[in-house]
Amino acid sequence: MDRNTADAFDLRARGAQAGEYPNGVARAMGPIDHSSLVHLLDETAEKFPGRTAITCMGRSMTYGDLVASSAAFAGFLQSLGLRKGDRLALVLPNTLTFPVAFAGAMRAGLIIVCVNPLYTAREMEHQLRDAAATAVLILENFAHVLQQVIGRTAVKHVVVTTIGDMMGVKGALLRSFIRHVRRAVPKFSLPGHYTFRRAIARTLPFLPVDVSTDDIALLQYTGGTTGRSKGAILTHGNLLSNIVQTGQWAELAYSARGRPLQVTYICALPLYHIFSLTVNLFTSWKQGGHSVLVPNPRDIPALVKILKRRPWHFLAGLNTLFNALLQNDEFHKLDFSKVKLVMGGGTAVQGAVAERWQAVTGTIIYQGYGLSETSPVVTANPFNAPRFSSSVGLPLPSTQIAIRNEFGADVERGEPGEIYIRGPQVMQGYWRNPEETAQAFSHDGYFRSGDIGKMDKDGHLYLVDRKKDLILVSGFNVYPNEIEEVAVSHHGVFEAAAIGVPDEKSGESVKLFVVLRESGLSMKDLSAHCAKHLTAYKRPKEIIVVESLPKSPIGKILRRELRSAHCPLEKSHPS
Repeated sequence: MDRNTADAFDLRARGAQAGEYPNGVARAMGPIDHSSLVHLLDETAEKFPGRTAITCMGRSMTYGDLVASSAAFAGFLQSLGLRKGDRLALVLPNTLTFPVAFAGAMRAGLIIVCVNPLYTAREMEHQLRDAAATAVLILENFAHVLQQVIGRTAVKHVVVTTIGDMMGVKGALLRSFIRHVRRAVPKFSLPGHYTFRRAIARTLPFLPVDVSTDDIALLQYTGGTTGRSKGAILTHGNLLSNIVQTGQWAELAYSARGRPLQVTYICALPLYHIFSLTVNLFTSWKQGGHSVLVPNPRDIPALVKILKRRPWHFLAGLNTLFNALLQNDEFHKLDFSKVKLVMGGGTAVQGAVAERWQAVTGTIIYQGYGLSETSPVVTANPFNAPRFSSSVGLPLPSTQIAIRNEFGADVERGEPGEIYIRGPQVMQGYWRNPEETAQAFSHDGYFRSGDIGKMDKDGHLYLVDRKKDLILVSGFNVYPNEIEEVAVSHHGVFEAAAIGVPDEKSGESVKLFVVLRESGLSMKDLSAHCAKHLTAYKRPKEIIVVESLPKSPIGKILRRELRSAHCPLEKSHPS
């Protein structure tokens, strides 16, 4: 089955969207008007050459500049002997280099491999080897990690960039500060490497490459059942489909709150993550928008200054980001009158956080659901809804959802089961991994998400939890999200994470880790709060107070790290 063609899906099949659907949004996806992401960008640049496309750390770039710089980088890549289908790894945070390099690599027909720059040597080596990347573009701050592993990879060409690249005089000052004052660039040795500044300064001839919707654009690495990350194969057609799907949904926000002449996107999440890459960067290109890149979203005071600097319209984030912003006093003083859409994804947005957000900003967080394997957006709440919903919404146009049991049979509406997904945004498979690909798809072409959810009578999807995070207490299913939601609803709890631990009597029991807002909170009071809202077998048997919870670079709480810990981080409190 061609997963790039919306017409390939029978929307009348069981599991397709049912019940109410937003007025003005077609159930079927509209046409893909571009042959590739490069075609999309070039068309926008032709319409708006002088319009600001990207801003980072006070330096801006127009659409015309973006196209010209990306073409220069494409010519440089071809001069290295790189050809269509070769893999280029981008090991970059949110800087001006990222969109230029991404667009340039696509222009040259390369397959892009986004690598988390905070990876350890072991993690970086696995991804480079698995993708068989022959070229790497890396920020100098992390080049010493590449040095440790490059000899065991297929990498032949290395380009090193700096925080200050493409920023003029300010960039030179910033480089000096990062290197000599902050001392944030460890020594490295990568003989024969190129600098990004020289790469794009050279006026090398570029031979246009024919890139179509069927060509692979991206290998987006994601966690696997074996514990080793796998590369989800996303074509230009997959990504363009999701841009069209989310674009149809976004019209609901503009019809309800007005359409700005140019939409300003705050890119607080890293672009190497598919959520930010699609809903921020690609969608901005489609609309001729302005993307404001945030290099370090964990620096909340700096992020608040960025939000204060100019009117903004769109913010995508995770529960942890929204929660952290709400703790900042200066954030409460911002003007939110221009905001058109705030979208939550990655992990479930907790109701208590959404309520506080609306009270402070007057705006609603609209939850969505997606995965690396689905480009990423699968469902979203209607962006004109009057209030926050604990649902993750309805399937996007031309997207089918089925909820199935462990035998692959559909369950009754309202019953939990594994979420199965079919649509033009679903990946082609896992890179060079036919076994995992076969396990990931059902006999009728649905992608098996590994997430547990349920669907109500109107077709709204509710996330219950990750299948692998399920806790089994005396034969009863306990979902960590529910425990955590109850815990953070207590005014004294800032964050929470629940895991299952072995128990002689019940098989497993619930262990709860909490970060407190105030040190004086009694564990007795917290236990009583949990007992009030949870039936007996769901209640935490042990509560552990910690200063912080382990998180991924985009802010997802990592329960697996808590499970792997051999001893408590702090004193434990029997519940």
